[in-house]
Amino acid sequence: MLPEREDCLLVPELLDSSSNSSSSSSSSSDGEHVLANLLLDGLQERQNNEGFAENIVVLYTDKEFIEHFKVPRTILMDLANEFSTTEYYPKTDTGFKRISQQKCILVFVWYATHEAAAFRDVADRFDISIGCLHTIIEKVGLFLSSKSSSIITWPNEIEMTKICEEFNDMGFPDVAGCMDGCHIKIDKPQIDPESYINRKKYYSVQFQAVCDSRRFIRDVFIGYPGSVHDARVFKNSSLYNTLPQKCGEKYIIADSAYPCLRHVLTPYKNTGNLTEIEINFNYKLSHCRILIEHTFGLLKQRFRQLYHLKLRNMETICHFIRACCVLHNLILLQGLTEIEEDNNDSFNEENLENLPENAEIQNDNVAGLHFRNYIAAVLFNR
Repeated sequence: MLPEREDCLLVPELLDSSSNSSSSSSSSSDGEHVLANLLLDGLQERQNNEGFAENIVVLYTDKEFIEHFKVPRTILMDLANEFSTTEYYPKTDTGFKRISQQKCILVFVWYATHEAAAFRDVADRFDISIGCLHTIIEKVGLFLSSKSSSIITWPNEIEMTKICEEFNDMGFPDVAGCMDGCHIKIDKPQIDPESYINRKKYYSVQFQAVCDSRRFIRDVFIGYPGSVHDARVFKNSSLYNTLPQKCGEKYIIADSAYPCLRHVLTPYKNTGNLTEIEINFNYKLSHCRILIEHTFGLLKQRFRQLYHLKLRNMETICHFIRACCVLHNLILLQGLTEIEEDNNDSFNEENLENLPENAEIQNDNVAGLHFRNYIAAVLFNR
C-alpha cells in the first residue's frame, strides 16, 4: 500500500491518464509512462531506505559493513555507546534525541566516507531531515574531536623506542616521526575568502600532521587558511615550541618547505652541486618521509569527504578533519590498514608542491644545519 504522500499520489494519476485517454498521442503516452516509472523508482528507493540503519545495516556481515562504512562495526558501536553518555548527545525528549546514538554515528561515518554523498542523498538514505543531518555532523564531529587528546598522542618512551627501531630499519636512525602539511579543499568561505586561496588557486584549509613508522597520527594542527606557507603554519603550532621536549635526542623529518632545526631535519637544497653524502641523505630521507604522504592518502581514501569538504562553518570543518584523524587511529589500533583501491586521486595530488618561498620563511638554524651534516655523515658511512 502506498504511503499517503502527495508526491506518491501523482503516480496513479499519471497511470490512469495514460491508460484511459484515447485522444493522447503515442509519444505523449510514452512520455507519461517514462515519468510514471521514474516516480515509481523514486518512491521505491525512498521505501527501501526506510529503516536503512535499523533494519538493513544490522544484517550486514562484518565484511559487508566495512565495505559500506570503511570502519569496523565494533569501533562504531563502542563509540555510539560512549557518545550516548556525553554532552554532545542531548538528553531532551525532542528533536535530536529521537535518533539513536548508533544511528547518529552511522550517519556521520557514511557521510564522511562517501565523497559523492550530497546532504540530500544522506538525509534520504537515513530517513532524516537535512537540518538533522547537519546537527549530527556537528555533534558527532565535536564528540570525536574531543577524543583526540587520548587518541592522537605523542609516543611514550616504550613506543618511541619501537618507532625509532622501525625507522632505523628503513635506513634513518633516531626518527620520531614524519611531518607535512596537507590542503583540504573547501567551498568558498563566507569570511575572508581570499586568504583561503592556495597556490593552486582553490580554497583550502591547512592540515599539518606528524605520523610515526606505522602511519599512526601523533600530532595534528588544523585550520590555517590555504594561502599560508607550511613553515608559517608550523611556527604557529604548539608543536614548534614543544618539539625539543617531546623529542629529546630524537627528531622528526620533513620536506624542504620546513626549516632545518635540531629537531626537524629537512633535505639539502639541490642547486646542482650536491655531494654524494648530501645526495644519499636526501634519498634516504625521502624514502622515510613518504610515510606521511601515505598517511594523508589513506585518510582521504577512507574518508572521501576530505577530497572536497562541503561544510561551511570553519570550526565544524576543523572538528570534522580532526574526527577523521581519530577514526583513522582507532582503525589502525585494530590492525586494519587495507582499503579499496582508489582511482580518484594520487597520494600527493592534493598536496601542494612544498617549495620554499623565501629564506626568511624557512629560518634554518645553525644547530639544525650542523646536526643534519652529522646525520648525513653517519648515513653515508653505514
